Amino acid sequence: MTTTALREHTVTVAGKPIFVAETGSGAPVVMLHGGGPGASGVSNYSRNIDALAEHFRVIVPDMPGYGRSAKGVDHSDPFGYLADMIRGLLDQLAIGTAHLVGNSYGGAAALRLTLEAPQRVDKLVLMGPGGIGTTRGAPTAGLKALLSYYGGDGPSRDKLAAFIRNYLVYEGACVPDSLIDTRYAASVDPEVVADPPLRRPSGPTALRTLWRMDLTRDKRLKKLQTSTLVLWGRDDKVNRPSGGPMLAGLMPNADLVITSRTGHWMQWERAELFNRIAVDFLSTPSVFDR
Repeated sequence: MTTTALREHTVTVAGKPIFVAETGSGAPVVMLHGGGPGASGVSNYSRNIDALAEHFRVIVPDMPGYGRSAKGVDHSDPFGYLADMIRGLLDQLAIGTAHLVGNSYGGAAALRLTLEAPQRVDKLVLMGPGGIGTTRGAPTAGLKALLSYYGGDGPSRDKLAAFIRNYLVYEGACVPDSLIDTRYAASVDPEVVADPPLRRPSGPTALRTLWRMDLTRDKRLKKLQTSTLVLWGRDDKVNRPSGGPMLAGLMPNADLVITSRTGHWMQWERAELFNRIAVDFLSTPSVFDR
């Protein structure tokens, strides 16, 4: 759990409030959380903030649509919308360049922002990012469970517990009831229920949206020079682990680490390993810049 005192404030980006928690000093590291029901920045990175704050200025926003940030996302191009909002957040915080750390949905937003504005990103850490090969094959069981959370009979604590314990982690028993309770309470916010931030594309523009969300089809990826660390759990049931080698094969300056007995929440399940690798990677001058 995070024990470091956090500076909490709200920043207005494009007329919308974005909640931010900060701690530490040094080079800025922006940590973007995943898109599961009830997610938020501090809860997603509760086992990582203290370790990174010993070396960096750690900035942990609630992504648009989640936590204490404004609800509503542009569903025609969600990753593009999130990238624009995070870039706006950097502008409002007067940060020229920052390291980006992104898990799942947040990883897709971080990668899209780097593609759009590589001059704003120093280094990139991606953990099981979304948007990797998403138009190549049927969705995973974990992604289907995520996207169906607000469908059918609607959200419930049992449905959320099943999703988290069966799909987000390797050992479901390791997830405490308190975490389920906190995320469930956030997931049933009336504004979120009315307009879930992450949902299956539908309607006449669905195919176009899906193609936009498959970042491996973006031609800029092969030319992206940003030093990148790709981390993936070998037992990820939400985003396929094959996405790791796919990214490493496409990005010219990407290193890949795949860990055993690890699901979609590498930064939570393998916190000590993640913290050590991330701090070392972000602290060391890139071999590509020497």
